Amino acid sequence: MNAWPSRRGFVAAGFGAIVAGRAGPARAEGGDAIAALERQHGGRLGVFVQDTGTGRTLAHRADERFLLASTFKGPLAAMVFARVDAGHDDLAHLVPYGQHDLLPASPITTAHVAAGVLAVGTLVEAILERSDNTAANLLLRRIGGPPALTGWLRSLGDTVTRVDRYELVGGWSGMKDTTTPRAIAAVAARISLGDVLRPPTRALNNRWMAANVVGGRRVRAGFPEGWTTGDRTGTTNSVCNDYAIAYPPGRSPLLIAVYYEKSDLDMDDGEALLRAIGALVARWAA
Repeated sequence: MNAWPSRRGFVAAGFGAIVAGRAGPARAEGGDAIAALERQHGGRLGVFVQDTGTGRTLAHRADERFLLASTFKGPLAAMVFARVDAGHDDLAHLVPYGQHDLLPASPITTAHVAAGVLAVGTLVEAILERSDNTAANLLLRRIGGPPALTGWLRSLGDTVTRVDRYELVGGWSGMKDTTTPRAIAAVAARISLGDVLRPPTRALNNRWMAANVVGGRRVRAGFPEGWTTGDRTGTTNSVCNDYAIAYPPGRSPLLIAVYYEKSDLDMDDGEALLRAIGALVARWAA
C-alpha cells in the first residue's frame, strides 16, 4: 500500500474555504457532465469536489440532503480516535458482545463472536475497512449514542450532518441521518488532513480508510493508476454513496463526496455511476 502523502497542500488551501464555500467556480463542462450522468442513470445525484491546492470546486446538488447510510462510520471512527487522543478510551480496551448483538453485513464481529470480545481498535478497523454494522453499533453505544456523535460533529463546525439512529434503523424520515456532499467533504478534510486527530491516530485512520474493501468498486475505481485514495462508503437498497480523499501523484489532495439515491436502484448500475464520477473528477482535476 502506498504511504499516505503530505497534507501540506490542504494546510495551504485552508479548511475555511471548504466550509464557507469561498472556492473558485466549477468548470461548466464538469457540472454539465454530472447532470448528464444523473439524467442517464435516473434518481438523484449529489456531488461536491474540491482541489485543496487551488480551491477549485465542482458541485451538483452539493447542498441538498442525502441519507448518510454507512458513511456515518467515518466520523464515528474519528470520534473514537479523538477520545483515545484525549485519554478517554484506549484502542486496546475490550468490548464485550454476543450473538444477540449481531447484525447482517458484520463480517468481523460475526467471525469473532465466539470469543465474546473485540478490542476497540479492531472494531474501528472493522467499520472503516469492512463497514461492519455490529461494530458500528458497539462503538456508537460506547461513545454515548447518535446524539453524542452529532454533538461532536457540531464541535467541528458542521451544522448540517446529523446522526439520529443506530445501524440498520434507517430509511428516509425527515432530516434524520442525513448530510450534504459539501458538509461531509468538509468533515472528511478536518479528520484526514486537519488537526482534529493527533498524527498517530490520523495516520491510522487514513490507512484503514485506504484499505476500505467496499470502496474498490466505487469512486476510486475511476481514478488513474498511481493515485492514493481513502474512502468511506454507504449502501442501502436505494442508496449508493462514497466520500473520498484522493491524492494524485505530486499534487494536493482532492476532496470528493458522491451521494446517489434511486428508488429502484440496481447496485451494479449505482456503482458504475460512481466510477464514472471518479473518472470525470480525474479529467476535471487534470
